[in-house]
Amino acid sequence: MTFWQLAGLSFAYKSYTIHGEIDWGLTLSAVSQYLYLFKFFMWEIGYLRSIDIIVDRAGWEIQWGCLVFVPSVYTLCTRVLVRSPSQLSFPAAAAIFGVGMAGVVLNYLADEQRQLFRASGGKLKIFGREPVYVVAHYTVVDNGKPHPRTSLLLASGFWGAARHFQYLFELTAAYSWCLLANPFVNGALPMLCKYTEPFVRAAQRALSQSCVTDPLCIIR
Repeated sequence: MTFWQLAGLSFAYKSYTIHGEIDWGLTLSAVSQYLYLFKFFMWEIGYLRSIDIIVDRAGWEIQWGCLVFVPSVYTLCTRVLVRSPSQLSFPAAAAIFGVGMAGVVLNYLADEQRQLFRASGGKLKIFGREPVYVVAHYTVVDNGKPHPRTSLLLASGFWGAARHFQYLFELTAAYSWCLLANPFVNGALPMLCKYTEPFVRAAQRALSQSCVTDPLCIIR
């Protein structure tokens, strides 16, 4: 993840040394990704408490994904621009960058809302109203032994709009990085990391659900 955070800035500098001018599409894409991952590291404790990490732990998916898939695929939208500039003007690149940063901020707010709600034991008001939530009882199998767990699933605020509403904001940011690579000039290759995103998310959910049983619930 740290390589991904620094790679875009490195690619932007290399592009400048080759072409002698700033590629605004590449530079703002690199800055946007840097800030997105800065947010990720700030919220790392919340990520470690997510069901994906609790169930998967340091398994093959997490290790291979972070060591191979993320560095090779998620950096494509900036890496291809080193030799083939985006040709975007600063105003055009800045507009796309602004949309992407809005996605980053809203993604953080959605994740923070869930984290603070759980930390309060379900007592935190959501947008000034009493929260709607589900008390979920599930079982984690560890070393062949079942361990019962309980979690609070927020069903109001950002989380009342859709089941995984934070992914909408995350995808908004991610597609902005791809558009900053100007696929109209550089083809579909910069979009590859986002073409694969839905399949990665589906695989994560399938792996998590295969290890969790008795999911629901008491609705308040």
